[in-house]
Amino acid sequence: MTTDIAQLTAADFAPRIGDEFRVSAPAGEVSLRLVEVRRLGKGLRQGDAFSLTFLSPPGPFLPQAIYPLQHPAFEAVDLFLVPVGPKDGGNSYEAVFT
Repeated sequence: MTTDIAQLTAADFAPRIGDEFRVSAPAGEVSLRLVEVRRLGKGLRQGDAFSLTFLSPPGPFLPQAIYPLQHPAFEAVDLFLVPVGPKDGGNSYEAVFT
């Protein structure tokens, strides 16, 4: 079962900064660490717009796509992840909720 992303807010993720999330990709499972939750102001969604920034270990970038993100606090969450570029010795990804 998948968590309804329309119900998630920045407040759901803020306490999980520094936590490890897992992504299932075609090449295997990838570990992502949540490094930032940024509030973006008013949005069409309940709880307003926000973005999440994740950091993975160095290596090939995951292509921009929808991935099932897993964390013990949630059921699987399907997120559209966009590679942002190298950061702090790893690969950076962003998910935006509007």
